[in-house]
Amino acid sequence: MTRGLAQLGWTDGRNVQIDIRWAAGSVERMQMFAKELVDLQPDVIVASSTPVTTAVKRETQTIPIVFVSVVDPIRSGFVASLPHPGGNLTGFINLEVSIAGKCLELLTEIAPNVKHVALMFNPDTAPGGGSFHLPLFEAAARSLNVEPITASVRSDAEIEMVITALVREPGGGIVALPDVFMAVHRAAIISLAAANKVPTVGALPQSFARDGGLLSYAADIGDLFRRAAPYVDSILRGAKPAELPVQLPTKFAMVVNAKTAKALGLTVPSSILLRAHEVIE
Repeated sequence: MTRGLAQLGWTDGRNVQIDIRWAAGSVERMQMFAKELVDLQPDVIVASSTPVTTAVKRETQTIPIVFVSVVDPIRSGFVASLPHPGGNLTGFINLEVSIAGKCLELLTEIAPNVKHVALMFNPDTAPGGGSFHLPLFEAAARSLNVEPITASVRSDAEIEMVITALVREPGGGIVALPDVFMAVHRAAIISLAAANKVPTVGALPQSFARDGGLLSYAADIGDLFRRAAPYVDSILRGAKPAELPVQLPTKFAMVVNAKTAKALGLTVPSSILLRAHEVIE
């Protein structure tokens, strides 16, 4: 985003000051940093993810907020509608409700022997506590003749418990939900899934597959932040968030790790190779 703002004439340290806080998936730190940033009385706050936006919104109803990577801003209470946000928030949605079901389809395509699949998420950070994605995930599981398992986790230890339980019977798999905790703890998911030979698909940024996950399918987060820069620019020049419609993702990316597939004894089908934006050999 800083590059996009620079292209629009805003340079950190010259005509704008940019303060950054990174909560690393901790809800407690999100709340602490939200209060800290609001106390600085900035002209605009950029909030990445639903729990971060929730924390910032709780601290201010007046400072403009541009959110990025939020799933359901209406049900979350951020905006009145997508075309007319109506308050001090607007921004960019990073996915739609069927993404978990889509990832399950991709998992069964690349690992056709999976019989029971855990939908893994942190209820403290996942959209709707996980309920946002669950109905369509379960519907997809029924249509694919796969047993759906709800797996809520809040630590690396709980991630290990879920994966250990999955391998007690053959045919286990994982779909990792798109929430900030899953993204921050992807290394534990990837390493434990590899050690236990559990095929795992993440509805997460491309880094999930690049770091060793089997496959990732998600909106291009970099594109969302690039698109958010003009919104920040408009607000700094006097626009109101209520006047700026919430926008949907326009670019999705599928990355498949062929090296991981081979280690799992899987052959990546041509149907996936042809659709993949990137293949890790």
